[in-house]
Amino acid sequence: MRCKTFTLAMPLRTASPNLCAHLPLSPAESTALAALARRLRQLAQAGALPPLLRGRNIGLLRGSHDGEAPALLVQAARELGAQVATLRWHLSAASAPGEVQHTGRMLGRLYDALVCQGMSPAQVREVGLAAGIPVFDDIAADNHPSARLADALGGEAPPAGNRFFVLQALLVDGLS
Repeated sequence: MRCKTFTLAMPLRTASPNLCAHLPLSPAESTALAALARRLRQLAQAGALPPLLRGRNIGLLRGSHDGEAPALLVQAARELGAQVATLRWHLSAASAPGEVQHTGRMLGRLYDALVCQGMSPAQVREVGLAAGIPVFDDIAADNHPSARLADALGGEAPPAGNRFFVLQALLVDGLS
């Protein structure tokens, strides 16, 4: 299964784009995501960024409380109008059978999307299949394929600023 990015101008949906954690982005996917990130940056710099995610609820499932990535992700989502709730993830491979699926279904009813951080790929996959909503796997991590796009965006923004717009592009992309 390949991940597809889908921009406001060019939808490239797949049935479950949310389950592709750290697969490399194709050149077309990278180009589309970078174009959307640049457009979001232009709108923000002009003070005209619309609340594209207004009314959307995003759950951030954290397997750990380390790092600044969640703060950047939360800020990126909130500036687009989304509400973000941070939840500690305590389930593991040793959890009772069906507990991850049941929790995923419940979360799918509460949120429009989930962002998993510090969870095993198998658990992210299980949650994604049960939730029936976009589930992003560590999109704010330094080793996520989209992180390299920040350097390629160019412009006057520092890489950390560009990373912010790449995260926004991923969220808009996944929730459009």
